Amino acid sequence: MRYVITGLVLLLTAANALASTGWSETSLEGLEWREIGPYRGGRSAAVAGIPQDRETYYFGATGGGVWKTRNGGVDWKNVSDGFLGGSLGAVAVSEWDPNVVYVGGGEKTVRGNVSHGDGMWKSTDAGKTWTHVGLDDSRHISRIRIHPKNPDLVYAAVMGHLFGPNEQRGVYRSIDGGDSWQRVLFENEQAGAVDLVMDPVNPRVLYATTWRVIRTPYSLESGGDGSDLWKSTDGGDNWDRLSGNEGMPKPPLGIAGITVSASNPDNLYAIIEADEGGVFRSRDAGETWQRVNSERKLRQRAWYYSRINADPADEDVLYVLNVRFHKSKDGGTTFEAIPTPHGDNHDLWIDPADPMRMIQSNDGGANVSYDGGESWSTQSNQPTAQMYRVS
Repeated sequence: MRYVITGLVLLLTAANALASTGWSETSLEGLEWREIGPYRGGRSAAVAGIPQDRETYYFGATGGGVWKTRNGGVDWKNVSDGFLGGSLGAVAVSEWDPNVVYVGGGEKTVRGNVSHGDGMWKSTDAGKTWTHVGLDDSRHISRIRIHPKNPDLVYAAVMGHLFGPNEQRGVYRSIDGGDSWQRVLFENEQAGAVDLVMDPVNPRVLYATTWRVIRTPYSLESGGDGSDLWKSTDGGDNWDRLSGNEGMPKPPLGIAGITVSASNPDNLYAIIEADEGGVFRSRDAGETWQRVNSERKLRQRAWYYSRINADPADEDVLYVLNVRFHKSKDGGTTFEAIPTPHGDNHDLWIDPADPMRMIQSNDGGANVSYDGGESWSTQSNQPTAQMYRVS
């Protein structure tokens, strides 16, 4: 409500200023808006690439819609203007039909100035046009996963309202391309789904994490009842809780991220917020776990990060996104930092056929690499900088 009042004050002030000078609104009809900068990237927490196309990538800005490059990041074009705008938390492209793209509204990064969205959007022409496809009251969609051979079978991790209880939380599934949605995992009105991953070998196997998070204008409460890790072996019909399995940290848990190694789907990694949290590894598809790393650099400000990605070719290689972009070559025991164009790293997509090709996002936008992070495309060609106030 404060934002609405502020907007009204600005409008009334502008109107009064016009009246005092003797100008009318019609006097300004000939004026047009033009962009004056800053021409640089703002925060992004959602990226996606295409296995069949080495040059095309998408990213969702937390304050600027959907962006697409067709030349590996040399330049970017907004493809959502006129259809949707504002904050995006997830983007996914169908491997089977890259013309099909889903994006979810609302950023996952739960800051004090966090922005919500208006549900799920879909394009069937590679971003030329968009249609709203439900989950209107989801507020924050943090992950989208598409079946590798059926673009109509799609899953969404929905966080829901951050400032109060909300029924539209959990994991949702659509079997008709978004025309209808079924909630397949729900914990409670204060815990939404924050991460979701599909087994690259068997798409009936899904892993999800739920997170109890409460935001107020002056506080953030992370963790508690409803924060957990889950597994389904039947496409989401039924779910097993993983937090009680051997090697898991003692409750209460907070936010968690989870990933599967494509080269060995029994090999899982998770990064878990807890008193005895850190990076955990399972070699038996989640039955037992071992904490392999507890370094603070990997789990500081967990509510803002907690994303983990397994290399598709080497089960001992994984990435953890935090203030810096961390890579491990020994199953999580040790990590080295890979320089990126900007700090505060939030999302990563890796080409399943070429692990050296990736797109990564952070508080400064999105950047593409073809050499495993040795070099990156620029972020100074993305006019998505976020404006928090104007005077």
